[in-house]
Amino acid sequence: MNVTRFAQATKYGIDVDSGIPKGNMYHIACSAWFTSTGQTMPRYFKFEDDAGEVQTVKDILVKYTEEKNYSGIPSREYGCEAVIGGLIREFKLIFFLEACKWVMLV
Repeated sequence: MNVTRFAQATKYGIDVDSGIPKGNMYHIACSAWFTSTGQTMPRYFKFEDDAGEVQTVKDILVKYTEEKNYSGIPSREYGCEAVIGGLIREFKLIFFLEACKWVMLV
């Protein structure tokens, strides 16, 4: 067994693979605040909805944060609630650590 490869695969401390993210995925532009202790807090984000209009989502309530490993890709999942299109919606924001990309799952 190649120990170097194992160390690389587990360098974020995530042991279990979480599979494939489920739900409708939207790529988003996210403004986040990184604390001095290394925590990430999404502040607001923008995305293109199904009608092609750009929506801005503010006042995000983060209910939980969890380290994930989607198909071998280290990620951080945020369970959130915010007003989208005039309705309070629950959704997940996922930050892919190595690519520094954000997506929203509804």
